[in-house]
Amino acid sequence: MTESTQNDDATDTPMSYGFCSWHNRFAADVRLIVVIEQGSGPGGAQYACRPCREEHRLVPFADRP
Repeated sequence: MTESTQNDDATDTPMSYGFCSWHNRFAADVRLIVVIEQGSGPGGAQYACRPCREEHRLVPFADRP
């Protein structure tokens, strides 16, 4: 009999670790919120962790219509 090495409660959304632009610290489960596009020069992106997304009612970029 084989045993599963994965948790049963895992979601289909991958977790990532990165810098949260709202509380200015590294955090788990950050999602892309804003893409800053520029014609010349570097653009940018802002990410938010789950607590900041909930507190500030931020909608991840991928979840927008």
